[in-house]
Order: sequence, then C-alpha cells, then structure tokens
Amino acid sequence: VEQKDRAQFKEMCFGSLRWYPQIAILIKQLIHKPLRNKDLDIQGLIVCGIYQLLYMRISEHAIINETVAACKSFKKDWAKGLINAVLRKVQRDRESLLHQHATNPVYSSAHPQWLLEKFSAAWPQNVDAIVNANNQRAPMTLRVNSQNLSRDDYLDRLASEKISAHKTYHSSDGIQLDNAMDVTLLPHFQTGAVSVQDEAAQLAAELLCLEPNQRVLDACCAPGGKTCHILETQPNLETLIAIDSESSRLAKVRDNLTRIGLDAELKAADASQLDNWWDGKTFDRILVDAPCSGTGVIRRHPDIKLLRKPTDIAKLVQMQTQLLQQLWKTLSNQGILVYATCSILPEENDDAVKAFIDGRDDVELMHISEPWGHATDYGRQLLPVPEGNDGFYYARLRKQGDVISRAN
Repeated sequence: VEQKDRAQFKEMCFGSLRWYPQIAILIKQLIHKPLRNKDLDIQGLIVCGIYQLLYMRISEHAIINETVAACKSFKKDWAKGLINAVLRKVQRDRESLLHQHATNPVYSSAHPQWLLEKFSAAWPQNVDAIVNANNQRAPMTLRVNSQNLSRDDYLDRLASEKISAHKTYHSSDGIQLDNAMDVTLLPHFQTGAVSVQDEAAQLAAELLCLEPNQRVLDACCAPGGKTCHILETQPNLETLIAIDSESSRLAKVRDNLTRIGLDAELKAADASQLDNWWDGKTFDRILVDAPCSGTGVIRRHPDIKLLRKPTDIAKLVQMQTQLLQQLWKTLSNQGILVYATCSILPEENDDAVKAFIDGRDDVELMHISEPWGHATDYGRQLLPVPEGNDGFYYARLRKQGDVISRAN
C-alpha cells in the first residue's frame, strides 16, 4: 500500500473489525445463503464495503465500484453481482436497516453477547462507558525516557516541532499526542528519548518499588515496553531477566532495548517451566504481565471481538494460576511480585489473585494507594477511557515468611 493510502487502509481494516459484530448482523440479513468457507474473502470485501458506507467519508459511488472491482484480483467475477446488490441495499435502505436492529444490544454495541454479559456482571455501572471506549480509536501515548530528559523538556521539543500533546494524568513519564503520527517523525525517537506505550502499562515500573542492585524478572515480556521502562526507572539493577515464550517476539524486545541504549538478559522459555530457564537464584522483584483475554485493550486489538471465545477465559485463568504458583518459588523473602493483566474481567484479576493467596501463609497483599482506577479487594482496576488509558489490572504481593495480611 502506498504511503499516502496507508492511513485510510489501516482505518478500513481496524474499523471493519471494530464494527464487525454489527456488520455481521446486516450480512446475515442481506445474504440469504451463507457463503462457503472458500469464499470468505468475498465476505471480507462486503464487510469492508459496508463499513465504508456506514462510517467513512468516501464517495458512496466510489466505495461500491471499487469493492465490486476488487473481485477481479480474487478471480471471482461471479461475486460482482452479489457485492453490488448487498452494498446498494445498504446504501438505499440504511435508515430502515439501522432502525430494525436498534434494540439488539449486539448490534448497537458492536460486541458479542457473551462479552456484554461479562461486562454487565463485573461492571454494571460502567458497561456503556466500556463499550464506548472499546469502539473508539485508541490515543497515541508516549513514555519519556527519564534517563535522557524530563517530560517537560520533551513537551517543549514537541511544541517546537508544532506537535500538539499533553501530560498524562496518572503516569509521571507519559505524554499523549493530540493526533497520532508516524513514530519516526517524533523528535529523538531513534535515539531513545521516547517510546510508544499506553499510560496504564506505564504504571507497572513504579509499582515494583525498584532499587539499585536488585535482581528483577520480567515474565511474559514481549514486546518489551515494560522491560525498557524498568531499566529507565532504575538503570543500576544487578540484573534484569526478561522472558517470553516465543523467540521471534524477543527480537522486538531486543530492538527496543538497543534503541534506548540499555540491556537485559533475554530468555525464550515458558516462564512457568522453571527447569528450562531458572538457575536457582531468587529475584527481588518480579513482574508477571500474564497472558489474558485482552478485554481492556479491545480498541487497540478489535479482532478480540471475533477471535476470543467464552471458553478461553477458564484456560487463561489456569495459565495465570500456574504462572503465579511457579514464579512465586523464584521470589526472595521480602521480595515483591506485581501481577498485571490487560483484562477487565474479575476471573483473571481479583479472583485469580484470591485463588493464589487462599491457603498460603507466605503472602502479604500490599495496598496500592494510587488515585487511579477502581480499588478492588485484591488490587486496582483501570477501565478503558476514551482519549485516555487502556483497561489494566494490578495487584502487588510481598513474600512475607508466615505472615499474611489482606489490607483493603
């Protein structure tokens, strides 16, 4: 895709995914005989065409003509009539179609029913706000490398380049751009002055209470944003080991570390399989950024609406529990473990932490007294905010001999 068309192309892809639950209802109504699996590329074309008609400021004539013409590249000329008929029906009867489905919550929210039910059960007062945030474009947020310059200094540099931006509310290192842009155009990006990272994710490093000469583990580290922030926050660690289960993803971590001029020991391993990577030396601090449903970052990954299934949650909880149980063995006495997810579902957050703590006599639950998010029984939950932070959960635990405290 040519450079001049990339923004529009990206908008078409992300938008089609973001509103797919809604568009799929229209397709089911307008195509009476479902397309065969081998013709789902044609359905993809129809999805993109409907999305453009409903949400993009492009000539409707051009949308229909170009979508029909795209059949040629798939060598499926037979589909031209179908695509033309469906898109013209949407163009002609748009108001009627929208009115027919106005009371369908899946249609109006563009979320699968099971997710709506999960959100309603967990956050009954916040469902509409969560849905609204999920259906908006995520803002572009930067993390200033405090080893290089202050946030105020970088804001001044942005202003001198006529790039409009402002401080984030919760992270002392965060800057949010008023308009997203190519990172390579940011002043001093290539020399490590700033990185792209959502504000919620920037809170992890501070919660670790880092000090010089500590041994730190960053489990499930890719793509390396938190790894880099740990080193920017405390560059005088004894060691930082960063683990990810996929070696290909570690290449991105290495690239990020190289750009900011810092280093960590990278290991490709399943963090829960200690025999495959752990040398027996305990850690003073551990960050467990656990694999999760991603329900707090749907606006950044709208394909979650299509790909995530309700049966996935129990499997993810099992994985999270395994990580906590195994990595706890590697934590020093008086050491701190921060458990984090980009989920807003209690099963993966408070419930997972409770299940881990129950029956143990060596865990102190450390109160997170920050002003951000919602206080929960075991941690703190940020919900996604339009033009603000992603959804994120944090809990902080200290290894404490035979003492267990459950502070509110």
